[in-house]
Amino acid sequence: MSNENANPVQALKAHISINVSNVERSIEFYRKMLGIEPMKVRTGYAKFDVQNPPLNLAMNEIPAGEGKLSRLSHLGIQVASTEDVLAIKQRWEAAGLSTRDEMQTSCCYAIQDKTWVSDPDGNEWEVFVVLEDQLPETQSAGCCGVDASQMVQLGSSVCSTK
Repeated sequence: MSNENANPVQALKAHISINVSNVERSIEFYRKMLGIEPMKVRTGYAKFDVQNPPLNLAMNEIPAGEGKLSRLSHLGIQVASTEDVLAIKQRWEAAGLSTRDEMQTSCCYAIQDKTWVSDPDGNEWEVFVVLEDQLPETQSAGCCGVDASQMVQLGSSVCSTK
């Protein structure tokens, strides 16, 4: 990250903070998904410090009736190869998570191989590799099953699996 008028800033890792309905249930899911233990657990809060890919993942419990869980499109981890996608899929399945594959799919104007899991609150995570990028807007599937006409109508350039 840089600014022409300032010294460059070295970003250490991405940070994602999500609202969850039950932090203990979410800890169990993310422990399986990420293959690591949380680095911090407090009442209604947990944090995972993921080294690969660099990610600071925090969860805040919002008890029923005290607020609305945010609705994300999805979250993702880009990897280098289809073999990496399949290796993570195998690890997730071995941990008891249910996966959903989209191989050779046209998404975000690219051809991708990916697999998905959903956390206890319905937040979807994809692990994906881009096989071919910069497809023209005339492709039938502009973005994760949303065609180009829907993207223009929706005014969105973000993938959505829904």
